[in-house]
Amino acid sequence: MCRVFGVSRSRYYAQLKSGATKRQREDRVLSVAIKTIFDDSDQTYGAGRIVRDLRAQGTRVGKNRIWRLMKHHGLRVKTTRRFRVTTNSDHKRPVAPNLVQRNFSAEAPDRLWTGDITYIWTAEGWLYLAVVLDVFSRRIVGWSMNKRMTDDLVVAAFKNAVVRRRPAPGLIFHSDRGSQYCSKRYQSLVKGISALHPRGRW
Repeated sequence: MCRVFGVSRSRYYAQLKSGATKRQREDRVLSVAIKTIFDDSDQTYGAGRIVRDLRAQGTRVGKNRIWRLMKHHGLRVKTTRRFRVTTNSDHKRPVAPNLVQRNFSAEAPDRLWTGDITYIWTAEGWLYLAVVLDVFSRRIVGWSMNKRMTDDLVVAAFKNAVVRRRPAPGLIFHSDRGSQYCSKRYQSLVKGISALHPRGRW
């Protein structure tokens, strides 16, 4: 146990003589078992899976206790981020003209918005996130999350931005050529907003 946690034997025995409680002694032994399982899993097992392994070995212990000991010893699960493609440009949907031409600057808020899709890890698992960013303020003015990367995702984000900001005519919205942004539903939404703002370039 001393070798596993990198402490000297003299320090360990000194702590034993200091009057450690039964709970503390049990924690020391349990910590060794936790670290062994944690390392054997290539540091990918969290408290829940370690509890299951310990119970399978005949050790009855609660998840909160395992979590507390893991935190105390700095045992953190390695997270692996799997790459997911969020842009599908290989489609036959109509593509809008590029009005920005790489000039990502604006003189005032709500004159130029950009949209994009990414994915993030949450308590519910991987979720796709569509955002609308105001280029002038660099703030997110609209967003939407969903388990599926469908047209609904970008439509909801754009609606959220329009309702919250109510931009004046002349706003330009720029995105990549992903199939979601080129969908008939999204284009219909943009045309509907354009009808309300005839001078706008959506």
